[in-house]
Amino acid sequence: MRMNYFSASPAGLKAMLDLQQHVHKAAQEGELGNGLLALVYTRVSQINGCAYCIDMHTKDARKAGETEQRLYALSAWRETPFYTERERAALAWAEANTLLASQNGIEDSLYEATREHFSEKGLTDLTLAICTINAWNRLSISFAADAGSYQPT
Repeated sequence: MRMNYFSASPAGLKAMLDLQQHVHKAAQEGELGNGLLALVYTRVSQINGCAYCIDMHTKDARKAGETEQRLYALSAWRETPFYTERERAALAWAEANTLLASQNGIEDSLYEATREHFSEKGLTDLTLAICTINAWNRLSISFAADAGSYQPT
């Protein structure tokens, strides 16, 4: 790793960790669930090309009971029957929010389709989770975090 960004900016990383803690609490207590969160984190990390985060979130997903088949097929989720409509809505929302620079905002039709599966709080928490993993991806890529070094606890 190029630098230990945790020690370089402890207040900034504390803010990131506080947001991460909110997202995980919302997943456990709310409508997201840890399984959906792991799929979203992995898919966003695939899009961003963050090897460290892909390694981390696939390990966490497997530990939480996610199947190998669903993890292997995640980059082609639209072409497979392995995901629920709710998961598909979350993955589409995650992709749209990750690829904002290549599009003109979020289409109303995608928003409405996603809202069919999530309450206002649920969709807000999902969007915060997407924001969080995008930020972690950028930190890990910028400072060359070592892929393969993460071990689930």
